[in-house]
Parts: sequence; C-alpha cells; structure tokens
Amino acid sequence: MPAITKPLIPPPAFSDIGKPFNDLINRDFYHTAAANIEVKSKAPNGVSFTTKGKSSHEGSSSGSIEGKYVDAPSGVTLTNSWTSNNVLSTKFELDNQIAKGLKLEFMTDFTPSTKDFGAKTNLHFKQPNFQARAFFDMMKGPTASIDAVLGREGFLVGAEAGYDVQKAAITRYSASVGYAVPQYNAAVTATSNLSVFSAAYYHKVNSEIEAGAKATWDSKGSNNVGLDLAGKYRLDPTSFAKAKVNDRGIASLAYNVLLRSGVTVGFGVSFDTHKLNESAPKYGTHFEFSG
Repeated sequence: MPAITKPLIPPPAFSDIGKPFNDLINRDFYHTAAANIEVKSKAPNGVSFTTKGKSSHEGSSSGSIEGKYVDAPSGVTLTNSWTSNNVLSTKFELDNQIAKGLKLEFMTDFTPSTKDFGAKTNLHFKQPNFQARAFFDMMKGPTASIDAVLGREGFLVGAEAGYDVQKAAITRYSASVGYAVPQYNAAVTATSNLSVFSAAYYHKVNSEIEAGAKATWDSKGSNNVGLDLAGKYRLDPTSFAKAKVNDRGIASLAYNVLLRSGVTVGFGVSFDTHKLNESAPKYGTHFEFSG
C-alpha cells in the first residue's frame, strides 16, 4: 500500500507568525469601547453586508457599512465600504487567475469633503513552504513594504522591509523566527530596525483552555521588559471567558456567549490593579447579529 503524504501548505504571512498569541490577547476583549454593535447579512444573490457601530468612552460615535461580492469561479472579490467619517473605500481582489498562488489586490480611498484620494496595490504569493507579500502605496512616496516567510515542518523564518521609492532608501526592517503546530506556537521577533525584541508563546492546553505569554524589550529604551499574560477558558459550547494582565498591572476580563443562532453578546472590563481605589474601571459591551 503506498504511503500517504501530507500536502504541503504555505506558511503564515510574516505578520501572522505569532498570530495565535496575538489573537488570544487582542480579540474578544470589549472594554476598548463603551459599546459595539455588528450586524451581518447575506442577500440571495450572494452579496454580504456588514454594518458596524461604535460608541467610545469619550462619548464619540463612529460606524461603517460594507458590501462584499465574491465570484469564486473567476476568483474575483469586490468590496465597497462607507464610513461615518465620509470615507469611501473600494477593494478589488483577483485570486489564482494570473498565476497559481498569486493574489492581486487594488484598493482606493476617497474622502469627498476634502477630495483626498488614496490608492494601494498588494500582491500575495503562496507556494508550498513559502509565502511572500508586497504592499505598494501609490500616493505616498510611493512606498513599498515587502515580506517573505519560509516554512518547513513547523519551523518558520521571515523578514520584512519597507522601501521609499522616491528616496531610494530602506525605511525599516524586521525579522522573525518561530515554530507552529496546532497545539502550540512560539515566535521571536525583532522590529523597528531590529531594536525592539519580543518573544511570544501560545499553548492550546486542551479543547477548553488556551494560554499564552509575551515578553518585549526595547534595546533603545530602558532595561525593563514588558510582559503580557493571557488565557481563555471555554465554559461550554456556547460561551467562553478570557483574562489578561500586563507588567503594569492593567488587567482585563471578558465574557462571550452565543444566546441563540446568529446572536452573540460580549461583556468586558479593564482596571488598574495598582490603583483600584483611584481609577475607574472601563466597561464595554459587544452585540453581534448575523443571518
């Protein structure tokens, strides 16, 4: 009987080498805004709509509406959005048509009140054990940002560089190494021209518990090392709780529950553990409806 070989898959993008921990510590914490609401729907012709609204702790409000059309056979995706700041955005994607593994993106932003216009072109190229991306801002500079990642049996190595075409100069560079398997992920990254170093670790202990930690050191700053700890516990199939704390004593808690099909509610709070009697906690809520 012939041996069964696993298909080779592309590694994650450079910005996603430490994604499991970044998602653990950043996603589903609701204290950053007083209230959030998100409504998702899909029309019979396949066009999906997403409407978002946010109320900040300072009292200001913002929102956006987005329409997205996907034509899978032709590899075309078209997305249009309009924000409460009166910014009109269009994104055109063409995937796997020019060459296998190549995705082209063209994006524009237009502000009618100020006549400001922006245009960007992105390229994503994926092959077994390799992924590269290039981002071009046509109206500023123009400038380019290029990154690439090589992967082999869970080991990852990647680099990123920014380039100003007009100045013909490299503006920034970063590097990262990591190891990723479904149960855990570890990554060491050097950013800001290899002057800021971070090491992150994520572990999916079991189907209910996830944990992670990250240490950050700025070689051009103080000798202090920043530390972030985060954890997630799935209470049951429809709800979970999350917690995180950093070396400055800022702690955050969150709770997410699926009330019924298409209705999700989240609650969050953040507080300074060193000044419990001085600073007021920040509370936030999140409502998501989909159908």
